[in-house]
Amino acid sequence: MSVNKVILVGNVGRDPEVRYLEKNVAVANFTLATTERGYSLQNGTQVPDRTEWHNIVVWRGLAEVAEKYIRKGMQLYVEGKIQTRSWEKDGVKRYTTEIYADNIQMLGKKPDNVDGQATSVVSAPATAGEVEAPPHAADDLPF
Repeated sequence: MSVNKVILVGNVGRDPEVRYLEKNVAVANFTLATTERGYSLQNGTQVPDRTEWHNIVVWRGLAEVAEKYIRKGMQLYVEGKIQTRSWEKDGVKRYTTEIYADNIQMLGKKPDNVDGQATSVVSAPATAGEVEAPPHAADDLPF
């Protein structure tokens, strides 16, 4: 048995880029930043904050939700799996690691929330069939 599960809470680095493939299948890509806070060692040495950038990919209905609601700077909870793919460009083999999200929740305050309470704006889980891309679709993406 094996498990490939990722849970991230971070801030959106750029608005989602959405493409529509064959049969109007939507795919959205955006970045998510997670930051580990810095700290001081006992000897006084300062260890700075460390930010990690994640490439998030969402498919079908969840991609359409991302297109409508997700914007740069928003705080998100993302669940999914890690997937690495490769391609060749100009004779050089390149690799990328992506998080294929199957659940996204928007965290923080709604812009129109006057009482100041934190709320989950949208929870958009997808069924397993909505998460999996057609085998050829990921190969068609230029990034």
